[in-house]
Amino acid sequence: MSSLVFSALAAASFLGTAFLLFPRRAKAAETMSTPTGVLIYDKEKALDGYTLISPMQSTSSYLLDMEGNIVHEWKTAGLPGLYAELLPNGNLLRGIRYEKKVPFGGVTGGLQEIDWDGNVVWEHRIYDDGRLSHHAFDRMPNGNTLIVAWEHKSCEEAEARGRKPGTLPRPGEDTGHSPAYDGLWADYIVEVDKEGREVWSWHAWDHIGTGKDEFDINYRLPIKNYYGDSDWMHINSVRYNPETDQILISSRNFCEAFIVSHDAEGRVLWRFGNPASHGEGERPSFCNDGSQLLFGNHDATWLGNDRISLFDNGWQRPQANRSRAVVVDIPSGRITWEYAANNLNSFYSAYQGSAQHLQNGNVLLTSTATGHIFEVTQDKRVVWEYVSPFMSNGEAKAMLTEEDATADPDGVKDINLTNNVVHRAFRYAPDYPGLAGRDLSRKTEVFPGAPKWHELFAEASRLSSPINDR
Repeated sequence: MSSLVFSALAAASFLGTAFLLFPRRAKAAETMSTPTGVLIYDKEKALDGYTLISPMQSTSSYLLDMEGNIVHEWKTAGLPGLYAELLPNGNLLRGIRYEKKVPFGGVTGGLQEIDWDGNVVWEHRIYDDGRLSHHAFDRMPNGNTLIVAWEHKSCEEAEARGRKPGTLPRPGEDTGHSPAYDGLWADYIVEVDKEGREVWSWHAWDHIGTGKDEFDINYRLPIKNYYGDSDWMHINSVRYNPETDQILISSRNFCEAFIVSHDAEGRVLWRFGNPASHGEGERPSFCNDGSQLLFGNHDATWLGNDRISLFDNGWQRPQANRSRAVVVDIPSGRITWEYAANNLNSFYSAYQGSAQHLQNGNVLLTSTATGHIFEVTQDKRVVWEYVSPFMSNGEAKAMLTEEDATADPDGVKDINLTNNVVHRAFRYAPDYPGLAGRDLSRKTEVFPGAPKWHELFAEASRLSSPINDR
């Protein structure tokens, strides 16, 4: 038996026979033990280009070619404020994490624009005792930037606006989290110009109420919320639509997406995902989703033609945890397309995640919890798949169980499924303006000489196929 055939069959054994025997039916693989790097690459159907990732445990952002080689690296100071995007001018727009002032997930504190050579050319901080930037940002066509942030409200302020007494932590109370905090942190969105001046803002605090265009200050998820419910809405994405002058946001704790007007009133024009948050529909119950369609959602994005995209995490979904990407028709409020793996365990990220719709119609999905990034077609075939090798303690050739990691002959230790998280990945085609004139010919292999898993798996699939000519 040739070494190629042997390696290919070994690859089949490594990932699991079912995944490789029927690659056209396979959706995605999140296994306890899997190689890292590119696992599937269909050159005919995948969108050719470069994938940007900012591993959340690394101070570098990487631009990868379709085979997972590094073609550019931005070495930066500080861990990422969850993710980075490549701007049309070739600069990186990147959140940066400072020391946490509250224990909530997604805290950043700052935003940086970094040129191709790694120099900081612009920075804006929202980082004091009463205000903190977090999660998301969006560069607008006029050069201004939208930033998601929190503003602190005391228990007394919240109760004066209708919050039920005794439902928020007070100073000195032991909440089981550190550092100590109290009261309520309300989300707001601020627009800053190139000089860092705040030229517009929208505050959830200004829209408290129980109507369809308001936010119930007493709304709480059916399950016990985090942090004594201080993190009220947990907005995690923001996108501007210059055609309509509207802003699209995603709220994890309300399990909804909202469209608000970009004007002085900041009216709530549309909402989707959880009618029970404003007194409509049926609340979820044991093993019944009720009227709720989104569970812990992220990454609300405009698609044009009155459509938006959402990453529905499926977190704490009564009928079973599972993640999916959905397209929603705004006028009708109906889901018109979705992708979810056939096996509920094959694609699931309780927190974070993204769905980028590419120009060829494919969708690039980031399953954050396992650093799992994959591209699917409109007919739901996986045509590119990647597992991030960038761990909190260095690069790793494989994602292993703790027992396997301890016994690994290469000395890889303490590898687990929380070390290689990637908040969002972005694919850029070769003709993207931000790549114009850039030398991307230098390729750095993460593991020089390592097998090209996508080639071995493809060969194993061909050899194992029931229709293969013997």
